[in-house]
Amino acid sequence: MINPPEKSIHGWPCRVVTPLFAILLLLPAHLTCGESAATHKAKDDVLLQAMQAELERSKSQMKMEGAAAPYYLEYRVKDLQEISSRAEFGALLGENQIHVRFLRVVVRVGDYKQDSYYGAGQGTADFIGLDDDMLALRHQLWLLTDRAYKTAIESLAAKRAALEKFQVDHPVDDFARTPAVQSIGPLVKLDLDTSTWRKSLIDATALYRQDPGVQSLAAAADFLAVNEYFVNSEGTVIRDGSNMHHVSVSGYTQAPDGMFLLRSPDYASSRMEDLPSPDQFVANAKKLLDALKALRAAPVVEEEYRGPVMIEPDAANDVVAALIGKNILGYRPRPGADARTTGEYASSYKSRVLPEFVSITDDPTQTAFNGHSLLGSYEFDDEGVKAEPVKVVENGVLTHYLLGRQPLRDFPNSNGHGRAAPAGAPAPSLGNLFLTGSQTFSRAELKRKMTDLCRQQDKPYGYILRTVISSNLFPLMLYRVYVKDGHEELVRGAVFQELDTRSLRNDLMAVGNDAQASNYATSPPTSVITPSLLFDELEIKQAEAGKQKLPEYPPPPVGPATR
Repeated sequence: MINPPEKSIHGWPCRVVTPLFAILLLLPAHLTCGESAATHKAKDDVLLQAMQAELERSKSQMKMEGAAAPYYLEYRVKDLQEISSRAEFGALLGENQIHVRFLRVVVRVGDYKQDSYYGAGQGTADFIGLDDDMLALRHQLWLLTDRAYKTAIESLAAKRAALEKFQVDHPVDDFARTPAVQSIGPLVKLDLDTSTWRKSLIDATALYRQDPGVQSLAAAADFLAVNEYFVNSEGTVIRDGSNMHHVSVSGYTQAPDGMFLLRSPDYASSRMEDLPSPDQFVANAKKLLDALKALRAAPVVEEEYRGPVMIEPDAANDVVAALIGKNILGYRPRPGADARTTGEYASSYKSRVLPEFVSITDDPTQTAFNGHSLLGSYEFDDEGVKAEPVKVVENGVLTHYLLGRQPLRDFPNSNGHGRAAPAGAPAPSLGNLFLTGSQTFSRAELKRKMTDLCRQQDKPYGYILRTVISSNLFPLMLYRVYVKDGHEELVRGAVFQELDTRSLRNDLMAVGNDAQASNYATSPPTSVITPSLLFDELEIKQAEAGKQKLPEYPPPPVGPATR
């Protein structure tokens, strides 16, 4: 336990003479000369000053009797500002403006080889004050640091006991060493007029009046400014800001047989100019209604089909994210496990996981693709490590995993992919995931290849998939493509029987030259960039669920708007 921070005059400890001198004292020695520009940028940032001041005090004073002092300390703050609006059926449901700061404190006891980062010892988190009151901020940092230290001591003992039970040696360290970095970037803020978007949400959802069969039509807009702060005892000091803008419209209906039908396009970007204009957003909502109407009239997939399937980029991005993205993350397995990592690629290192004409790279340093911003871009991850491109799959062979600072066997170092939700613990995460082919084809060429395969297999049609539900890869917009004349027919109620990593490895036969980016407004945000994919054989059958009784009586009559 260390004492609380000293009371201050004008926010600074009494023993310090001037604010600028205080900053120089609190910075690591190698920063006090040669980093004057960064120091100048940060001199008016009270939050960063408080984090550095309390980190230095904890490093020098934190030592519990009978226990080891920490070998590593880390403070991470995410300052979030959000403006959000929701509308449904042409009426505003609500608006919110939020400003909050999340603090996460990590204290590690032990050493890089074996430490306390286990169970409850993975750090503590809480909110931290918005007012730039130096002493108040330092008190909150002090209390959370004290709690994290005590928890780390208990966790190290529990971890050693667990490892003794499994008699596990330590082929790799618990924590990867990494160079200290200093980067003081500009802060961002929300400075926008949301009234135009508010009107667009209302106008878009008011279109339900054009189709009495629509049971819900809702829209949302979320605009975020995120300022991130990171300091650790190794000398890393980072401040960075980014924006995320996300608008969406969703609607559902029921077919005459009771099948629920859904469309939910969304748009996410770090730049406002990449979003559809408010007028275009309303036009896209009209297209959504047209799609729902077409789905209601579409025939149901009744047969069990096994044959050629072409998946276009919007759906292909979701397929690649679900089947490849989650399996290239380098999580350390539980104590006692022999595997290198977890997931379906846990034992696939240096093995073929895709056709030899396919490669996968995750590159957070790329900020845009085809002129549109990528949400998965970042300069430093949430463990203070500089982001770097990683060739995960080369010519079909798995050559690497995406890693944070928890090493794996054969992979002792971080590659800058340790990312976290605002108050969460960092974990391996995608940034910008690119799938590329050594030989590519146009959309027309892929479609022709598909119909040629159908002829060879004596099938009257193949399938083209345009959109899926990203969470379960349930087809939304699926079309039969007839061999005889090439015309397309929308169908509904289909599911894939075996769309998995095995089919990606064995049944993917060609890729397009039409790659598109999908931005995922998740936490942390990611991007996937994939072209069309052609499979020589996938199995499609009718879904077993998704039907319910229709409403017992019609909706209220639609008259002129009363607003």
